[in-house]
Amino acid sequence: MHLSARSFFFPRFTFGYIVRLLLIAGLALVFFSKICIPVKIEGISMEPTYHNGSFNFCCRIPYFFHPPKVGDVVMIRMSGNRIMYMKRVVALAGDMVSFQNGYLYVNGKVRPEIYVTMACDWNLPPRKVKPDHVYVVGDNRGMPIENQVFGQVPISRIVGKALW
Repeated sequence: MHLSARSFFFPRFTFGYIVRLLLIAGLALVFFSKICIPVKIEGISMEPTYHNGSFNFCCRIPYFFHPPKVGDVVMIRMSGNRIMYMKRVVALAGDMVSFQNGYLYVNGKVRPEIYVTMACDWNLPPRKVKPDHVYVVGDNRGMPIENQVFGQVPISRIVGKALW
């Protein structure tokens, strides 16, 4: 069957065409509202890894099968799915976390962070991560510690993982 450009770009609105169109629209709505949520990044706490004003997707599928791992960039639900924080998991439940002279210590050992490019002078006394929680921090350590939102987060508040 030969399909012309005109019939491709301007198809006849048959019953079958409308059903297919509604099915595709419904699947797209479910996919982009429940499985792969588009997000606009606002703020500089994840610089230089993720830039203010850029877009990404929050994929919910990975955490259906396993909990977050150290190094994952996660989306944390603050108010429904409308307001979320993007942070990096640096420690898991039971770990002891601290910052000393800008270095992250987990269980008494310096944790290398290749994604951190800005020097900092953060100091934070050791704290133990509670059960069913993870410890999250932004990548922009050039910000004063007072301007960062970070700390222990219940795993139940983690919506998904940043895709890229």
